Amino acid sequence: MAASANKSVLFVCLGNICRSTMAEAMLKHELKARDVMSEWTVDSAATSTYEIGNEPDDRGNDLLQENGIERNRHRARQITKQDYTKFHYIFGFDDDNLSILNQRKPAGSTSLVRLLGDLDPQKERIIVDPYYYDKAAFEKVFVQNKRCLEAFLKEVL
Repeated sequence: MAASANKSVLFVCLGNICRSTMAEAMLKHELKARDVMSEWTVDSAATSTYEIGNEPDDRGNDLLQENGIERNRHRARQITKQDYTKFHYIFGFDDDNLSILNQRKPAGSTSLVRLLGDLDPQKERIIVDPYYYDKAAFEKVFVQNKRCLEAFLKEVL
């Protein structure tokens, strides 16, 4: 399946319950605010199988809600071969994510695979997994995601 006429983004982190689900919800929020959500497909996935079927981490969802963004009801899933042709953009959050994404990328893939942090105007390329840390780590991910997503939207809208 070739990438659709709509623009499409897949966010991928280790477990698909923290960074990627926050970015997914944040981008959807921004696209809805700009009244262009109907032109986009936005999803998230994991490189691992650790959290498949689980909901996003409450700490991230609470932070989204505190910032006026709808809680993400996504269920964790692992990236598939089909994702590499379904999505125009696939963003990882750290070098491990990026390495795995590139290793699994099938020949003939049409997606652009890169770090979300490559878009950060403050040059913080790595968005650290907050899972084993406190609320401050989730807040840092939120701020980094926000900067990167704003830069992404300036590129594509």
